[in-house]
Amino acid sequence: MDKLIPTLLFGVLSLGVCSARVVSVSPGPLIRVQGQPVSIRCDVVDYQGPREQDFEWAMQREGQAPINVISTFDSRFSHVSLSGRVAAGDISVARLEDNAVELRVAEARPSDGGNYSCKTPSTDSIVTGNYEAHILLTVIPDTLKVSAQTAPPVVAEGSDIVLSCNVTRRLMHPTYLSVTWSLRKGSAPLEDVLTLGPQGGVTTGGRYARRYADGGLRLVPGDHGVFRLVVTRATAADEGAYVCTGREWTHEDGGQWRSIVERRGEMGEVAVTPTGQSLNVTASSSSSSSSPTHLSPGGTLSLLCSVSSDNLPSLALGVTWLRDGRHVVAALDRGGVVAPAQNGTTDNGRGGQVALERTGSGQFRLTLWGAGAEDMGAYTCHIRAFIEKAPGGGEEGGGRWYQAAEKTSNPVTVQVSQIKPSFSVTLRQVLAPQATLEPAELACSVTNVSHLPHGGRLGVAWEHTPLPGTGDNRQTSHPIASLDDGGNLLPGPEYSDRLASGLMSLIREQPDTFKLRFLRTQEVDMGQYLCKVFAWSSESQGGVVKTAEHRSAPLTLHWIPKRPSLNVAAKRVREASVGGATFEMSCMVANENLGEASYSVLVQAQESLESSVRTIVTLSPDSVLQHGGATDPNRRDSLVLTKSGPLEFRFRLAGVQLSDRGFYWCDISAWTKQQAGQAWTQATRAESNKVKIDFQENGPSFAVAIQSDASSVLPWETAKMECSLSVSGASPNTDEVAYEVSWFFSRLRDREEQAVRLVGSDRFGVVRREMRNSSSDVTVERRDTSTFLLNVHGTQDSDSGEYYCTATPWYLSASTGSWTQAQELSSSRVFLTVRFAVWDSLKFPLLYGACASLGVGLFSLVLGLVCARCCCRNISHTPRSRNKLMDLEMD
Repeated sequence: MDKLIPTLLFGVLSLGVCSARVVSVSPGPLIRVQGQPVSIRCDVVDYQGPREQDFEWAMQREGQAPINVISTFDSRFSHVSLSGRVAAGDISVARLEDNAVELRVAEARPSDGGNYSCKTPSTDSIVTGNYEAHILLTVIPDTLKVSAQTAPPVVAEGSDIVLSCNVTRRLMHPTYLSVTWSLRKGSAPLEDVLTLGPQGGVTTGGRYARRYADGGLRLVPGDHGVFRLVVTRATAADEGAYVCTGREWTHEDGGQWRSIVERRGEMGEVAVTPTGQSLNVTASSSSSSSSPTHLSPGGTLSLLCSVSSDNLPSLALGVTWLRDGRHVVAALDRGGVVAPAQNGTTDNGRGGQVALERTGSGQFRLTLWGAGAEDMGAYTCHIRAFIEKAPGGGEEGGGRWYQAAEKTSNPVTVQVSQIKPSFSVTLRQVLAPQATLEPAELACSVTNVSHLPHGGRLGVAWEHTPLPGTGDNRQTSHPIASLDDGGNLLPGPEYSDRLASGLMSLIREQPDTFKLRFLRTQEVDMGQYLCKVFAWSSESQGGVVKTAEHRSAPLTLHWIPKRPSLNVAAKRVREASVGGATFEMSCMVANENLGEASYSVLVQAQESLESSVRTIVTLSPDSVLQHGGATDPNRRDSLVLTKSGPLEFRFRLAGVQLSDRGFYWCDISAWTKQQAGQAWTQATRAESNKVKIDFQENGPSFAVAIQSDASSVLPWETAKMECSLSVSGASPNTDEVAYEVSWFFSRLRDREEQAVRLVGSDRFGVVRREMRNSSSDVTVERRDTSTFLLNVHGTQDSDSGEYYCTATPWYLSASTGSWTQAQELSSSRVFLTVRFAVWDSLKFPLLYGACASLGVGLFSLVLGLVCARCCCRNISHTPRSRNKLMDLEMD
């Protein structure tokens, strides 16, 4: 150790002697443009003396003597030709750090070109290294010109945007040009789209890189400094104000490119017109488009769809002819190929009787041969316009198409002459219900049928409008079900379950008679009913078409609903006169206007008429038994609730205790199901009268007391508290009594609500401890039948507070021979204090601290003496500096 310290000191002194002052400036030579700012940095390192160093700047033009420019410490240092510019701030020096400054020229002049030197006056004890550095500055004229051609103000979506910019300069020194196209959206900052140069390379903005790589952005070469950028297949994202920026660059030593001047040209705002604004679709026929087209059966229908748009050559069109807005007659995809229907229902069965062809640019003709009644309707031409994405312009890459717009033409009405069938419809009530849940039947008859063609068929549809105050209270018509031309049942959404289960049925009794039947009516079934009858005729191609529709007059179905009701009567079957006996109660149910139902039962109790209600046991409508949690889980085997008859339920409680005394009754609810598999619905509920359990038990009397062996203990000692119970009156034998004991703790005096349970022992001797946030431990020790001891091991300060115990006696009743629970007892409180021995806990840390402080002091004294003897030497004489600052300091 004695040899290591002098060695380290010698190494440090050797490093100081070997270091030398180094002055450096920005890498050069520098080329700057007239009128632009110039900044040259100068640094000095490895110097001695004050931390803050001073600097002098001088300049020498070619063939002339050097002149002083500016100094950090002498305001009169500047040459007379530059003093005015220095005073005006055009030439200044800014200190960046203690050892770094920057020479700044606000607006460079041609006369500022020359060789600049940065000097630092010496503050070193030994003159070593360099004290000045040089850099060559060339100031060239500003010849950069930028002329931007105005961009087209409006372009159609999918078209190209051509951006032309002319950037030139007079080449006198080796400088380079770059041109940047930028986009501004609203008040947002400029976003660079693409930059060409300064070395001829191309740089793109962040979201334009992929688009340029895929050819979505193209550079078109030009003559005489003209640069063109083509943005292909423009979208709404390409809208905004375009700006062209030209820059002149110089390549400095060190491999860095520096922009020395730039000019910006505004190219104007460009708006991209969405395809939907200029897209027009017109449907027409050989007759006027405003009047219906009349055809004879078997005639030929010819319709023309005309499409126009500003960017029609850029569009790929998908064409769909629709009848009545939902039936697809024919369709072509964007490639001109017959496409399947994309919405609605395609007409089937026509074979080759329909043709759709493209007759010219934006012209599509629909031809339909052998027109029939099924072809009548309003024909519209639906156009979907697609534009191919610019390469790299979307997440899916180039070559993809996106839908730019879609439009539907005006309708062209087509009528086919025919003779419609005629008939009358009558609705009558066959079976009228008198109350809820009774059956009902309605009949819809068709008479006076004429002009029904051979093979014609009849179909029916039933509708229901609820009465006010029933159902969903909306006076709207709901479809029940219908029979189509083939006799297939088509249920409505609100009646599908009842029709599937058979609670409702719809049948065709005769060719001209239809019936609607209810197996069991509900209140929501009241209201107005009507039936609609359809006539279906066969087509020449083998299909069928609806040719006529007639509806009946509405018929009201109504009855006086009778509300269901329950009456529940409870009676005592077996009375518990002593503790441990069995209590049994029967609950009888009487109902009205209920029909088939199931029942749920809640057996409830309360200690007195003013106390809270407890649920003892429940029985669900599906006869599932559950305990309500109001009794001890160990006594659940003593609770029985059964259905003893169709309308009778029995509750049995075996081995009653004093805690079971009170009032008991049944709360019964009636539940119904409309059909199998559905959820239960509550119809009504009722409570029975109350039956009381009341008996007196002349058992022994108990008392509890607590005592502590000490009211104050030291930390980590064991505190002991004894909880003892005594019996008076008819004292049972030792093996005929047991106790449940629990210990409680509170840190505050006389605050029972803050007490927490520490540990407890049930009457079988099983100990259960609670989770505690303390390092101490608690145990319970049973000394004899009626004495319990609490031990707190390793006491801490957090164990100070009040302690008390509670006990619940259990004894073997002499009258019933069963165990009986007595009332819970609570002892008085004892306060335990855990004293903290201050001196015993601090004496050893204080002793160790004093010894350590003394040792460190002695070691520091010895180390200082060794350094003074061995390491310090007289430094050689410091030569006088010729710098005037050093002279002033020595004077």
